[in-house]
Amino acid sequence: MFPENPKNEYREARKVKREFYLHLGETNTGKTYNAMQRLKDSTKGIYLSPLRILALENYERLNNEGVKCSLLTGEEEIIVEGATHISCTIEKLDIEEDYDVAIIDEVQMIDDDQRGAGWTRALLGVKSREVHVCGSLNAKNIITKILDDCGESYVYKEYKRQIPLQLQQQNFSYKTIDEGDALVVFSKKRVLELAYEFADLGIKASLIYGDLPPEVRRKQYEQFINKETKILICTDAIGMGVNLPIKRIIFMDIKKFDGNEFRFLNSHEVKQIAGRAGRKGIYEVGYVATIGGNQDFLEEMLISEDREIKEAVIGPSEAILKVKSLSLREKLALWSTREEKMPFYRKMDVNEYLIILDNLKSYKLLESEQWKLIRIPFDVTNPKLLEAFLFYVDEIFIGKRDKLSKPTYKFPELYEFEVYYQKVNLYYSFSKIFKLDFDEQWVQEERLRISEEINKILLEI
Repeated sequence: MFPENPKNEYREARKVKREFYLHLGETNTGKTYNAMQRLKDSTKGIYLSPLRILALENYERLNNEGVKCSLLTGEEEIIVEGATHISCTIEKLDIEEDYDVAIIDEVQMIDDDQRGAGWTRALLGVKSREVHVCGSLNAKNIITKILDDCGESYVYKEYKRQIPLQLQQQNFSYKTIDEGDALVVFSKKRVLELAYEFADLGIKASLIYGDLPPEVRRKQYEQFINKETKILICTDAIGMGVNLPIKRIIFMDIKKFDGNEFRFLNSHEVKQIAGRAGRKGIYEVGYVATIGGNQDFLEEMLISEDREIKEAVIGPSEAILKVKSLSLREKLALWSTREEKMPFYRKMDVNEYLIILDNLKSYKLLESEQWKLIRIPFDVTNPKLLEAFLFYVDEIFIGKRDKLSKPTYKFPELYEFEVYYQKVNLYYSFSKIFKLDFDEQWVQEERLRISEEINKILLEI
């Protein structure tokens, strides 16, 4: 039931002769651009993204260039009539479908305890004759081990920066702030604090942090690109995704909380963030600065070899439902403690699944329903979202409703709007997964309206 080698879960992919092209190297070097050229020329292709905003960007780009493309993410589906291509978040990959060209982007995420299984599944299971894998150099060995084990052939190309990075030795001060600067911090609270501080100095900033809806991120990016704002204040969310015309990256801190502990940034994180500085044709040198005398630390991280990714994360598959006599919670706990026979794989962290199952215990649901519910994407650690999740479980399984109540919010303020946006996403996810009648147009319009409200609040800072 649990194959000794994860590759054996994907029997159909094992029958396909797949050719892999590994585009690995530094940030901002055109890795994904080159892969996208092959995707555009294919008769049927798929782009697998780490982020909804990147899936959206490439969906628009392909359609604008005359390649009919549909969009699939956990939050929306835009099916274009006659589409030959799909741009989607990586978890939405349909492994039953055949493709000519596939792109797996930001493959270093294969190491992520929560989401890494999506990249492993794509690498092992995508049925495409040509697969382009883009990401950081420290993923090379784990990717080639997996491909060698599967008997796949591959071509490797390393990408290096054409635009030099220059570390400034003097400490950054507010007086030296300049157009095109991006200040990097590691919490939403600090982003907003800095925004108010610079607003008091008469300097408008675009703001980027993890909780922002993609529509708001895009508006903030556009304001920065169009020079409606002078600077960017952001979390490390800037390290992955859209390339922006940034002249200088300023590290306002060199420590972050990673969900488990408060620690120093590692070399890969420093390079990924610093690599956003410089843009061909606009800023021919990328500058990196910091405060508090942290230059030696940054210099060491920039020249250090990154920690090699040694394991790919795997998740439980639907096959787990075929195991009888144990509850789903017991099976997941058992699965997570079972040692992997292949040394280059490790189990995902199933704690969030277990939290949801503990909250579902009193409902006495079928395992197939529990399985659907644990895979609905939302922030389990946010009590308001967990409450909204359980409210919809109540409506479907206790109230037997065939149409869910639309979510609401109490106060017109930033945090309330951000949580409300996520509640709208939950309303959408539940309705789609359980095939309920729902107002899809309202979902689209409400997302845009709330995004406008959030953007308005940020503009008023």
